[in-house]
Amino acid sequence: MNVKIIKLSKFRIFSIIIFLWFHFYSQEKKSFEIETIAFYNLENLFDTINNPETFDDDRTPLGKDVWNGEKYRRKLENMSRVLADIGRDQNSKPPVLIGVCEIENRQVLEDLVADEKLAPFHYGIVHYDSPDERGIDVALLFQKRYFRVLSSQPRKLVIYEPDQPSKRDYTRDQLVVTGLLNDEEINLIINHWPSRGGGELKSSYKREKAAALNKRIIDSLRNINPKAKIIAMGDFNDDPTSKSFKRVLQTKASKKDLSVTDLYNPMENMLKEGKGSLAYRDSWNLFDQIYMSSNLITSDHGYTFYKAGIFNKPYLITQNGQFKGYPFRTYGYAGYEGGYSDHFPAYIYLIRPSE
Repeated sequence: MNVKIIKLSKFRIFSIIIFLWFHFYSQEKKSFEIETIAFYNLENLFDTINNPETFDDDRTPLGKDVWNGEKYRRKLENMSRVLADIGRDQNSKPPVLIGVCEIENRQVLEDLVADEKLAPFHYGIVHYDSPDERGIDVALLFQKRYFRVLSSQPRKLVIYEPDQPSKRDYTRDQLVVTGLLNDEEINLIINHWPSRGGGELKSSYKREKAAALNKRIIDSLRNINPKAKIIAMGDFNDDPTSKSFKRVLQTKASKKDLSVTDLYNPMENMLKEGKGSLAYRDSWNLFDQIYMSSNLITSDHGYTFYKAGIFNKPYLITQNGQFKGYPFRTYGYAGYEGGYSDHFPAYIYLIRPSE
């Protein structure tokens, strides 16, 4: 009789311990809010209308791509599916902030956020026309319920050809947005740096100039607010280990011993692990990145960095053929494929204690 009582008592004690553990664990989980921030190169999200002032002829009904209303609608559906899915592994909603590039104009963004998969989240748009010769721009999409824009401006990236000092290379602006994410100030820089056309080394100086502009923007934000929390995202056309990042921006890959002026890039270690956001000639690059000011790592209050990732769900990956494993594109070497983009999106999670 006594033995049975002892066994029952131990069982009850064990049950109580398990109950309390789950109770406090769930309370701990509920005590933090998590937000997703993402970046996605939309691979030439163009409308079907010919703009005589830009080189958009291929993406028209009479152009090389035979870009018509049906293909445009499918492109919008594909892009909205991806954006609605990012971060859902640990979040109940799509990203509150999404940087995008390779979009033709504001209208394609309005069509995108009006898609049935994104419309319920009421995304706002920050967009400016840039002087890029192809007419492609960067932009920010934000959920109005969680983010309020305080200011925004496009910063011109002025580059001249070294062998032709009077010839300007017209490229994308860098979009700077300051706003309140759930009442906490966050500063964003949306980028699409010059491509590697002509070769990586020959074109490197362009991306170094782009990095220098990033640095000036960061310095100006810190002059206004020394404790400014800053997140830069984009298709940088450079890897985290490239000169533009390691020498110009001097980004750090380790969270240890970060100074107040350091910039932390979680993507550098991801590259070393063999992860990438686009593939070329059976080699992976991690051009799509999100880096940040050190106070998003070291701060003891407000939003802090949790983790980063590359969004590469199976439906975004080419499943067979010569380019098996590559991103499933809208257009490939064989023509129209009806896929998504030649890039995978990048994302980060921010967390902070709930009130």
